[in-house]
Amino acid sequence: MSRNRSRSGRPQLWSGASTGARVSSRRRASKASAAEAEAQAEKSPRRRKPLPAAPHPAAAPQDELKRVLGTQQRRSAVRRFDTAARAFRAERFAEALPLLARLAREAPAVADVRELHGLTLYRLGRFRQAMNELEQFRELSGSTEQHPVLADCHRALGRWDDVEALWQELGAASPSSELVTEGRLVLAGARADRGELASAIKTLEHGWRPPEQPRSHHLRRAYALADLYERAGRPPRARELFRWVESHDPLLADVTQRVRALS
Repeated sequence: MSRNRSRSGRPQLWSGASTGARVSSRRRASKASAAEAEAQAEKSPRRRKPLPAAPHPAAAPQDELKRVLGTQQRRSAVRRFDTAARAFRAERFAEALPLLARLAREAPAVADVRELHGLTLYRLGRFRQAMNELEQFRELSGSTEQHPVLADCHRALGRWDDVEALWQELGAASPSSELVTEGRLVLAGARADRGELASAIKTLEHGWRPPEQPRSHHLRRAYALADLYERAGRPPRARELFRWVESHDPLLADVTQRVRALS
């Protein structure tokens, strides 16, 4: 998945009367404290190198594989990458995964391998592994192209600070409006996950005007905002926006049923 090509798309101690019971309690308390510390460390914000002013120049992944691997390996590696890419496009993610996992071990410095491996893991719901691969893609490529997917991995793991940090990085890079919208949807979803509905609504309302000729990302943003309005107890506003989405794409998710339920 080269940066020159388009991209493909979240969980009491007691003490007994005896000395033995008290020791056992302290041991359990120590284990519990260690587990809490480990869980806290797991959700601490990740330290990242700042992105460059522009993404690193990107050669075709086949050329990169030929460059970093020896003569005997490179033909097989290119063939496996092409096979995995075809399987990914056909949504045969389980078929693509072992090919990409091997390639990531053999050629860990090839950004496109880490990207496609991460996206495949993401589509299979393996968010922690996907997060690690896409963090590597970010560092190798200097690109924000997969920031919405990366942020959604952090969201799935409850890593809220990382979602916010990636949003700031995406905004600073000022990529395409579609990519920014995808990032905004993840950010709003993360805030809603934390029960911050007002903040989530403001995130999607910011700069929002229904375009005359909406594209897919406009409709998905409007649908998400309508959903938040309904969850926040604002059914008239939700109904209005769901109807607008339905008028442009009645097959988007369950928008027709949402309109009927609010009518």
